[in-house]
Amino acid sequence: MKKILNAVLIFVFLIGLSNCNKSSETKPFKSYWNLLPDRYWIGPEFWANRLQDWQLKNGRVECTNPVQPKRTLHMLNRYLSSRPGSFKMVVNTGIIKKSEDAVWSGFLFGAGPESVDFRRRSLVHGSFGRGGGLIAAVSEKGELLIIDNETGKEMQKVQVPLQPGVKIPGSFLLTLELFPRGEQYNMVVTVADPETKEQISQIDTLIRRDGNFGGNMALICNGGSFWFDNWNMEGSKIRVAENQKLGPVIGTQYTLSDGTLKLTAQLPPLSESDEQEVEMQIMDAGSGKWSTLVTSQLKVPGYIACFKIPDWNHEIRHDYRIMYPVTDADGTQKPYYYYGVIVQDPRNRDEIIVAAFTGNSNSHGNINGKEFDFAGKLWFPHEDITSYVAKHQPDLLFYSGDNVYEGRPTPPDLSSDLNTGLDYLYKWYMFLWAHGELTRNIPAVSIPDDHDVYHGNIWGASGAKAPTKPAGGLYPDYYKGFQGHWKQDQGGYKLSAELVNMIQQTQVSHLPDPFDPAPVKQGIGVYYCNINYGRISWAVLEDRKFKSPPSKILSQYQVINGFSQIKGIDGRRLDSPDASLLGERQLSFLRDWSADWRSVDMKVALSQTIFANLSTYPDTFQTDAQTPRLPVLPQGVIPRDYSKAKDMDSNGWPQTGRNKALNEIRKGFAVMIGGDQHLGSVIHHGVDDWEDAGYSFCVPSIANLWPRRWFPPDPGENYQEGMPRYTGRYLDGFGNRITVHAVSNPSISEQEPVLLHDRAPGYGIIRLNKKTQEVTFECWPRHSDPEAYNAEQYPGWPVTLQMQDNYARKAAGWLPPIIVSGLERPPVIQILNEITGEIIYTLRISSNNYQARVFENGNYSIIVGEPGTPLMKKISGLVASDSRDQEALSVIFQ
Repeated sequence: MKKILNAVLIFVFLIGLSNCNKSSETKPFKSYWNLLPDRYWIGPEFWANRLQDWQLKNGRVECTNPVQPKRTLHMLNRYLSSRPGSFKMVVNTGIIKKSEDAVWSGFLFGAGPESVDFRRRSLVHGSFGRGGGLIAAVSEKGELLIIDNETGKEMQKVQVPLQPGVKIPGSFLLTLELFPRGEQYNMVVTVADPETKEQISQIDTLIRRDGNFGGNMALICNGGSFWFDNWNMEGSKIRVAENQKLGPVIGTQYTLSDGTLKLTAQLPPLSESDEQEVEMQIMDAGSGKWSTLVTSQLKVPGYIACFKIPDWNHEIRHDYRIMYPVTDADGTQKPYYYYGVIVQDPRNRDEIIVAAFTGNSNSHGNINGKEFDFAGKLWFPHEDITSYVAKHQPDLLFYSGDNVYEGRPTPPDLSSDLNTGLDYLYKWYMFLWAHGELTRNIPAVSIPDDHDVYHGNIWGASGAKAPTKPAGGLYPDYYKGFQGHWKQDQGGYKLSAELVNMIQQTQVSHLPDPFDPAPVKQGIGVYYCNINYGRISWAVLEDRKFKSPPSKILSQYQVINGFSQIKGIDGRRLDSPDASLLGERQLSFLRDWSADWRSVDMKVALSQTIFANLSTYPDTFQTDAQTPRLPVLPQGVIPRDYSKAKDMDSNGWPQTGRNKALNEIRKGFAVMIGGDQHLGSVIHHGVDDWEDAGYSFCVPSIANLWPRRWFPPDPGENYQEGMPRYTGRYLDGFGNRITVHAVSNPSISEQEPVLLHDRAPGYGIIRLNKKTQEVTFECWPRHSDPEAYNAEQYPGWPVTLQMQDNYARKAAGWLPPIIVSGLERPPVIQILNEITGEIIYTLRISSNNYQARVFENGNYSIIVGEPGTPLMKKISGLVASDSRDQEALSVIFQ
């Protein structure tokens, strides 16, 4: 694993230094689109903004979006060096459909600058702003123009010198040339008739530019749909970076569980005439030779290849590659390989390390035609956080949801199912482009949350279809001004079932098979399951899909977007025994999961979010809609006018459903990891009493869109001197018992950019020591290098607990102590109520001695031994006693 992650670190470092290991342009580039079939994916050399806006058609590239401004097609494997040099670009272009007055097409160049990660540079489009580069273009009338894309202003424009009888051609040959002239550049832009090569117009000017025009090159068009053909480039200023190509494999994810490997390879939108079979190959460690292990048919519309291999040899590491043939510039098909590593199952290591994430926002605001700071407001590709995470050498990655934000970095496209699907893939590809160097080499769990399926909040209502509008088109009076929330408030999914299934499959198809695969309403699939990896059992939950919509369940309380509009309402009144959280199917799964300890030493529950509402806002607020606009305060400054939120998007509601979930999870002494709340926290949950259920770790957002705070008006009930005054025992806004140990509230960070770092972004590291049964939570700021001498976590972390703290319920009685001998490892203990047959709890103890607590008087049985083997014994007829002072029972295995 160490060697694998060192390789990851090296790759990320090289990506960040985009001028490393590059060579000057020695061979001119010529596009070869005439050799490719019609499809949305332009090729591995290009990144399209957006995916749905560009396509290959009839042997040329077309931008088919006539509405959105400044569509770009970026070159990935070539860029402009900031060093002095010259270059030339030529392209044929013509208009397909006009939509507005400012209609032009041409070149974007110097977008970046070069010092910026090339992936970030490749998102320049749609707006002007810092890092926007320069544009040289031709209008549909043959006019030439130069636009400073940092200011959005035209620098020069040349009208066509029309002569009597001169006809403007239907397409143009556009040429851009740049030559150094001292501290300036001579820029020559020429437009000509592509048939006759007769010059129509020209700009020849001297221009000064800081950074010497280093950065990306792209095709660009505005105000209509255009076609491009024969894009050629050459020159000493162009650098080649073949390792910056993307595709045909965008990324991979995989899991190992109980000897089965499941891996999903993500491909781009391909044509039906492209190869439909994808190969997974494995290298023989002895000979170094590769062989095809299994093939998979491409699944559309998600464009994924899914591989499932039972009886996988998890005792050793394997090098793998995904093979898919692509057409090269010479017109021949050549194999493309995407490499990765399948790790050895760390079942024999004492400590397992998890890196956990949530909220993968790519930008502050979105690129929507208005001024946008490309240099200061794009967080993608998150190269800082991925490189820091690799240094922890995690054994498992957990992405708890909001891996895609429908509105970041571009507004959602809901114009058609086709475009919405491509819009999702555009943003999902960014996720894999950013995190792929981790996920190709480390087992990963990624699960979708509300934003992944294009919701602000979602109450899945067991897969129902969200209604379009109220009967008769009349909204309740209290929805005035909030009609946009009504649709999702009714429960179910706004997107079609086909799109929801596609989104899920791209993210979760590599997970083990679901516990119960029966789909929910509309045929929407489920994925809740168990992963046995590293001798730890991981329950993957779906805490949105089965949840009831409070607006329908509690119609009398006027709930909009999860908040009752009745001012000052007691949150305890909002519970409903009829409301579902996890649903009976998942509760049944948890009941089975918590009792099954075959080849397992510890248990962890993974969910989108945690079972509490740890959030406050100013007491003048009725909802948290103004949260992003709240001022950020210095570290340690706590406002006194905040009230506890009653947000039914959280898993603090419904309280009955929350308690049912915690009751099942605690029976397996499982720790809980979640996200979504945009606020890092460690909480010890209570159901009937304080701390009688498990601990949860809500990890901070990768980039925080919604910086919630926990500033309760008073210190906690058992507040400890020297701890932050927001720690201790509390009832959350719904009356749920929570003991707060640590919170990463937003504060002034003195880190640039402040729009990112003042909102407390970061990630979680969880260390599970199977030998000592200790769990340690670490909460790392995004800006903190964990290997730096002065590296610091967020205040209050790390937090360490014992596994048995996850069911610290007070004993009402005790069973006799047992002493076990003859087993290779400490045994599993299961306690059963002999009257009801209920399993009270199950755990693997850390030694060979144990005395079981029970929670009511009665008769009990103890099952002890190694599950899944004949080495199991049952001791029946045990009566609970008020005293711990009882004669020990000896259990001997031979």
